[in-house]
Amino acid sequence: MQQTTDRSGLLLVTGATGKVGRAFIQRVLADGAFAHLRVRALCHNRTLPPQERLECVRGAIQDRADVQRALEGVTHVLHLATSKESPDEVMDVAVKGMFWLLEGCRASATFRQFVLVGGDAAVGHFHYAHPVPVVESQPHSAYPGCYALSKVLEEVMLQQYQIQYGLNGCCLRAPWIMEKDDFRYTLSFGDDVFGGPRWRELVAESEARDHVRTGAVPVMLDPDGQPVQRNFVHVQDLIDAILLAIDAPRARQQLMNVCMDEPVDYGALGAYLARTRGLPLVPIRTPYRSTWLDNSKAKFLLGWRPKFDMVRMVESAWTYERAPDDPRVVWYPG
Repeated sequence: MQQTTDRSGLLLVTGATGKVGRAFIQRVLADGAFAHLRVRALCHNRTLPPQERLECVRGAIQDRADVQRALEGVTHVLHLATSKESPDEVMDVAVKGMFWLLEGCRASATFRQFVLVGGDAAVGHFHYAHPVPVVESQPHSAYPGCYALSKVLEEVMLQQYQIQYGLNGCCLRAPWIMEKDDFRYTLSFGDDVFGGPRWRELVAESEARDHVRTGAVPVMLDPDGQPVQRNFVHVQDLIDAILLAIDAPRARQQLMNVCMDEPVDYGALGAYLARTRGLPLVPIRTPYRSTWLDNSKAKFLLGWRPKFDMVRMVESAWTYERAPDDPRVVWYPG
């Protein structure tokens, strides 16, 4: 009689109500290739609507009992929960919370894989000069603030559990994650700007008002006056990489950059928006530097290919129309 391998599993998602968590859960539940997986969402402040193969558990990631309850019977963990520049809670979430997760997985009889979505803040983002492409072997270099430090600590903790206990882990290091009309609002001179820089604070107040009225586009320049190159990834490309990494033997204990093939050049971006939409451009010199995050390893090991380049990112964001029940809400600024 032919033997079959039971691929059924229970995947725990932390940060399940965030941008990546919601989109990932929607995709994995709709994709027939993952019909063998059930999803458990660990929810703290917000929750998700009921859906077949989805269960929500309430709890705080920094509470060991909550984490242990959430891990019962779990085969896979997708760790998305994070904290931004919030000194009062960032170490509880990033260090204590991840420690409880890793400890629970290490001791679990059902555990198979831990997937962490990290961030390029761990290698300095655009705060430092990078004369060559940033690859996974580059040393960590957090920029000032607690968020970047937390991204370093997450990667190091996972790496050490892989060394200490042979844990089957995988880290997908992502830059700034875009969805819907996010990319458009990263360029706003208004208070509705998404993330940073906050462009209106880099010009006079009267100029900011004029730029909002005309729809002007900031062109970020480095200290030498050259357009900055900055890394992004669309949420759907990131989810493609996560799905490819699940149960992939070549993903075992690997750290991979997951980003667009080329960073967005703010000079080329401004020229494209001026040509296609007639928008005025406002060059702004900043302290930031160009960075080229290299995604070759993820493409090689996972067979992953990002579908979004600068043009598709622009067109997707500028043509996106929100439904009445889908207001633009920014839970944290970036």
